[in-house]
Amino acid sequence: MRNLFLFLSRNYFFILFLLTEAVCFYLIAQNNTYHNAGMLNSANQVVASIYDGVSKVTDYLNLAENNKRLAEENAQLRAMIPASHFDTTVVKSTVSDTLHNQQYSYIEARVINNSTNRRNNYLTLNRGADAGIAPEMGVITGHGIIGIVKEVSAHYSTVISFLNTQSKVSVRFKKNNYNGSMIWDSDNGPTEATVIDIPRHVPFKKGDTLVTTAYSAYYPEGIMVGTVKEFYLDPGSNSYQIILNLSVGFNDVSYVYVVNNLLKAERKKLEDNLKDVSRNN
Repeated sequence: MRNLFLFLSRNYFFILFLLTEAVCFYLIAQNNTYHNAGMLNSANQVVASIYDGVSKVTDYLNLAENNKRLAEENAQLRAMIPASHFDTTVVKSTVSDTLHNQQYSYIEARVINNSTNRRNNYLTLNRGADAGIAPEMGVITGHGIIGIVKEVSAHYSTVISFLNTQSKVSVRFKKNNYNGSMIWDSDNGPTEATVIDIPRHVPFKKGDTLVTTAYSAYYPEGIMVGTVKEFYLDPGSNSYQIILNLSVGFNDVSYVYVVNNLLKAERKKLEDNLKDVSRNN
């Protein structure tokens, strides 16, 4: 307390000056409309700047939660689009009975580990059997395909990345439906892939888009895989080899959707029966 009194006594005139200045500014603002508006405007600008800064910091801190929420919403929306339903249109005489049964559902997941510089690359997801994920489910993003689920525990799953020398995906040109096989080799790097088995009479050009076909039981039809970067005739054959720019950036993938094909078991059983018949004959 003694120090406070000493401080006040030593700085009496300066403190009195500040108080006098404050009273003057107050009187000017109260009795002069122009100055009053100017001071209020300045105060509002300062407050608005503070609120804006607080808002930006809050948004930044909430980015992870917002991204997770958006991924969940996108998974629900993907399950609602026509490509996620199985067309069971039945035409009897002149009557068309059209029903669309759900064929694909989607489970959002976050990538917690990812390799891109090996010959056979893998990803790890933060979702497992408890979330409904099982082996041999496809994995995609909003930009293209990622790979196929390999192993699953209660809370995690591993994915064979498309960046794997064993990968082979049926693809087609978006504009004319000619199809081939998309493969990957470490020579391609994480940004490219190779499409083979495209006959030389097929018309296409650089920049054309390729998408998945209905042949795959892992991915819905029409998922973009990439665009034509360059192409050449395969020596000794009548088909092209096409180098694609992959539509997915494997180095920065964060959130994915695990694809559950609800009709895959039915299709597999039927096709396996046909294989058994062929072997017996």
